[in-house]
Amino acid sequence: MQLSAPALLITDDDSRLRQTLREFLEGQGYATYEAGDGEEALHILERRSVHVMLLDLHMPKLGGLETLQLARKLHVVLPCILMSAELDPEVVEQARANAVFEILAKPFSVRQVASVVRAALRTAYDWSDRTRPPAGEGASWG
Repeated sequence: MQLSAPALLITDDDSRLRQTLREFLEGQGYATYEAGDGEEALHILERRSVHVMLLDLHMPKLGGLETLQLARKLHVVLPCILMSAELDPEVVEQARANAVFEILAKPFSVRQVASVVRAALRTAYDWSDRTRPPAGEGASWG
């Protein structure tokens, strides 16, 4: 399946991180949605077509893994990229058990996120990026 403009759902309680990721990823040609917590992310998933979900592990109301589990109960199956500043072996094991596509440890660069998003789209949808990313490393976050 070839996608023309894949849609990403960026879910993190840090609005500055969401904005940074949104601006960079939209500059790469992606459509984006933002959610400040897991509940908001689930509402978006019920109403919008999303191809890749970026989830912070620790958020108010619903954390990343709980959000992913509830999304799957809604029959929403899509690649999930988990983001966290606190990764311990138990969290990594839980993420793998929930078939998380990738786990990104904060701090990370927006370039790292874009690279993982491209890999998720290639793997899940056989998508290939025809555009060249802009020069420079971009912002980092942590």
